[in-house]
Amino acid sequence: MIRVKTTLKDELKQFFIIAIPLSAAYLAEFAMFLTTKMVVGKLGYHSLAAVGIAGDLTFEVLIVLMALLSVVGVLAAQALGAGKKQELGQSVRQGLIVSTGLGLPAMAVIWNLDLVLVATNQDPLVVELAQGYLKGISGAVLPVLWFSVFRNFVAVLSQTVSILVITVVAVIMNYLLTLWLVYGGLGLAPLGLFGAGLATTIVSWFMFVALALHVYRKTMFRGYGVFKGRLVAIWPLCREILTLGTPVAGLAFLEAGLFVATSILSGVIGAKTLAAYEIVVAWAGIPFVIAFGLAEATMIRVAHAIGRDDMPQARRAGFLGMSLVLALLSTLVAVPILFSQTIIQIFISPQDPGFLEVSKMATHFLWIAALFMLFDGLQAAAARALRGMKDNLVPLWIAGFGYWILGIGGGSVLAFHYEMGGAGLWWGLAMGLAVAACLLSWRFHRFTLPRPA
Repeated sequence: MIRVKTTLKDELKQFFIIAIPLSAAYLAEFAMFLTTKMVVGKLGYHSLAAVGIAGDLTFEVLIVLMALLSVVGVLAAQALGAGKKQELGQSVRQGLIVSTGLGLPAMAVIWNLDLVLVATNQDPLVVELAQGYLKGISGAVLPVLWFSVFRNFVAVLSQTVSILVITVVAVIMNYLLTLWLVYGGLGLAPLGLFGAGLATTIVSWFMFVALALHVYRKTMFRGYGVFKGRLVAIWPLCREILTLGTPVAGLAFLEAGLFVATSILSGVIGAKTLAAYEIVVAWAGIPFVIAFGLAEATMIRVAHAIGRDDMPQARRAGFLGMSLVLALLSTLVAVPILFSQTIIQIFISPQDPGFLEVSKMATHFLWIAALFMLFDGLQAAAARALRGMKDNLVPLWIAGFGYWILGIGGGSVLAFHYEMGGAGLWWGLAMGLAVAACLLSWRFHRFTLPRPA
């Protein structure tokens, strides 16, 4: 392999070409979930809690599957680094096949996720309201996964502006559709939370079709064979995607499951605690998804370097990504501290009968979130830097220890044994993410040290 020397300035340029549109696109995608909460939250704190916990469970399923499919991006990036265009295209085609096979049963799982709410003794009204939302959003699974595969493809080729444009349009569509379908109008009866889920499904299909057409029509994406002939499964490549992707999916399950479990435990404490949790996680998600775009760019740049057999460049790309994530998140720490009431009133009306209690808890949680979001971003960047090197199994064990033993285990002890309530759960999140971030960063450091000659 030929090693290509790049200056720090060149590396930053390549990094931001990938990261800025990706971060903006992820932020726009998250904005769809935020706008849904904003529209539904005006119906009352029970509706906010219902769409929040049902959305948490739904996106847990989607995030796990998209994490598995992110291996398509790694394989494609390494093929590009090695100059193998046809292998890159085959990775994308097989990713579409794998995503279809996984997506069909996932639809059935999401349709029936209300069983989880019943089993964990959530507020009966919250369960009833959540059922409609889950049925409405279950149709979004396949377009979300197919969109994810194409997004990996265009990101590897550093052509991510199209993702941003499509997603911004989708945010506007989602807000308007959600308003219309939830509250009714123009001859349509109000559909409530089912309408909120249906709006997301319609918008997800729009996003997939728009990106697929863009990839099909633009000459820059030709020569890779993505649309060449019928889709035929190449089982060794499908098996490689599943083999490499399963530990990644496990890591995503533990990472996203940390927040889903916290959501469920908040609901066990009470609907008002759950509503407060959903408000705070809505804010915390904003800096995280921006950092997530930086983390994805880190993975791609590390994978490019590994494809060229250039470990020093991979080390620099990894630590550059982690440093940029920390720098970005440090500038946002003051927002939840200084503007807590503004954030809270976006999602719940002061006239709501539960406003005072929800607001008091959410303010407390926001202060803790200001601390933990630094570690949340760092662990995301470090995990993806390791993923770019196909190092997936040990990070899975690190996540299990940090997220669940310390995060959920420690948070549950604080919440229930020491009677700290929802605040105890948030302190558990902060502790688990801090430990995971440090261990993952240390592993990347050790993994990329120069080897003795």
